[in-house]
Amino acid sequence: MDIVGLLPQFGGLIWTLVAFVVALSVIVAIHEYGHYIVGRWCGIKADVFSLGFGPVLWSGTDKRGTIWQIAALPFGGYVKFAGDANAASGKDEAAMAAVADDPKAARHTMHGAPLWARALTVAAGPAFNFAMSILIFFAVAFSTGVARDPLTVGEVRALPQGAGELMAGDEIVAVEGTAIPDSDPAYSTFVQSLPKEPILTYDVRREGREISVQGPYLLPPLVLQVVPQSAAISAGLRPGDVITGIEGEDVYAFSQLKDAVESSEGAPLALTVWREGETLNFQMTPKSVDEPQADGSFKRALRIGISGGMAFEAATDTPGVGEALVGGVENTWRIITGSINGLREMIVGNISTCNLSGPVGIAQASGAMASQGATSFIYFIAVLSTAVGLLNLFPVPALDGGHLTFYAYEAVTGKPPSDKALRVLMTIGLALVLSLMVFALGNDLFCP
Repeated sequence: MDIVGLLPQFGGLIWTLVAFVVALSVIVAIHEYGHYIVGRWCGIKADVFSLGFGPVLWSGTDKRGTIWQIAALPFGGYVKFAGDANAASGKDEAAMAAVADDPKAARHTMHGAPLWARALTVAAGPAFNFAMSILIFFAVAFSTGVARDPLTVGEVRALPQGAGELMAGDEIVAVEGTAIPDSDPAYSTFVQSLPKEPILTYDVRREGREISVQGPYLLPPLVLQVVPQSAAISAGLRPGDVITGIEGEDVYAFSQLKDAVESSEGAPLALTVWREGETLNFQMTPKSVDEPQADGSFKRALRIGISGGMAFEAATDTPGVGEALVGGVENTWRIITGSINGLREMIVGNISTCNLSGPVGIAQASGAMASQGATSFIYFIAVLSTAVGLLNLFPVPALDGGHLTFYAYEAVTGKPPSDKALRVLMTIGLALVLSLMVFALGNDLFCP
């Protein structure tokens, strides 16, 4: 066996696992801290705060008597409040019987606290996940900025045809004599109208005067980001690569690449790629994916799994606090609505259930995004945090949404479900969650 040949694969596996554990640990820690801190504010005592399950690797007790611990299996976590029998917040009958005659002591347990305190404590986990996503999107907007208006050249990217005469600070007035439109529909038409040539004529405003200069095609077949679990990432494409040929034909526009992939009927494509002055050859088979549309529906299309960008990095300005915060909320809401729409479409059979990823798929995505830089990885954590928060709100016993459903029942009827009914429902809920995990893992292993 060639041990040396296996080292890169082993290193890639370790990188993937580390990225997955880091992403999941951050998300779980925020989720469980939400339960803990709001529970504490509401007067509910926490006995254990655990990051991970299984054998305890480290633990310490704070002045409030809460045990903080890190366990060996870093695939989740929990807060065990006073009166809880287990990590799923089942009632400890013996513990509750011991404080039955002491209302003050019972008030500090999860099952003896007022309904409002229990509901806030449970809802805080998903709420903290959403809040973390909003803050990450907010921070990314501040660090990367928003494109300056009018469109201004920040830095010309490395391309095989070079930068031409474009310079940093040039304000783009028109391309090939056509002004760049403001609206998205008109912009798409504008891009399609550009001649598919390696060099175009730009009208720019430079140092207060308008001049015409030569520059690379506005939207070249540039790899700006590689999508996890795609044909491109499997083939080894990297951000910064430029696709210069498809099946022996030269290409200069991203739209040419898109058209070739969509017309391939799923057949393998031979791609010529320019990478830092070197010409490489790749072969990849486009995959059929379900893409969300503006109206909430999905459209199936063939893709190799890359996103592109302009021939230059647009100069940016730092957004206002309000603008960045609104953007963070909008991004989080977009993920929530997109996830709900996707789940609905899977249930009714409009899109493939292979869109549901399990732990292996999430781990692969974690490693892929981490390999593309810190910003991509942090952004991925924000997306995953929103998904985890949303999943926990589903009204399934054993999840936070299930507990909130029980509390809603208690608010309406004036009494909680019986302990026997809760035990049965929690068992059913746990079975549903485990079944979903097994199904998602099957997708990871057997979906194309």
